[in-house]
Amino acid sequence: MHPDAVAIVISVLLVLGYYLFLLARQRRRPDFTVHAINRRARRLWVAEVMKGGSKEVLAVQTLRNYVMAATFKASSAVLLIMGTLTLSGQAESLAKTWHALNIVSSQESQWWIVKILCLLTVLIVAFFSFALTVRLLNHVVFMISLPSAVAQGPLSPDYVAQRLNKASTLYSIGMRAFFITVPLVFWLFGPLFLVTATVGLIAVLYRLDRNPITEVD
Repeated sequence: MHPDAVAIVISVLLVLGYYLFLLARQRRRPDFTVHAINRRARRLWVAEVMKGGSKEVLAVQTLRNYVMAATFKASSAVLLIMGTLTLSGQAESLAKTWHALNIVSSQESQWWIVKILCLLTVLIVAFFSFALTVRLLNHVVFMISLPSAVAQGPLSPDYVAQRLNKASTLYSIGMRAFFITVPLVFWLFGPLFLVTATVGLIAVLYRLDRNPITEVD
């Protein structure tokens, strides 16, 4: 089996194993991850804002900042996609240079194309995630300005909170896609770099995902 194929299988299994571990721990402790805390905080925030008062302006400004951040990330993804497409047209010339540190696999242009396609796919996922985040947040901006006394059914605070949490989930998917590009870029230098970068990424993600207040068994 080709070393690059072995490396990508190992890396995918490591990432899947990490998320299965998070899922298992979250089932045992709902507050194990910061994502669960953030989802709860957003639900409470939406309910408080829609009670009325002077918080609507602050809420709209907060959501607009969120939209700007997602828009910037989507634009960055487009630029990275364009750069990746440029690399795909220079496979023959760049494969030898980028594989200078590769000691376990051959410098095959076919695998270079596979690596570029994987990188391109992840960046496209990031773009669509951030674009859908902007779409949902634009809807939430209007919904959250409604007082809870008249907001019923699909406009109720619970539904608005669900839309906001869905937008946040898509934003997180986009950010994770950006993070995954790091091992994929290292893969251009060789399979060992891919596995090493994946292990490092998982270590960083664990620090980011775990609720620091939660004690580990």
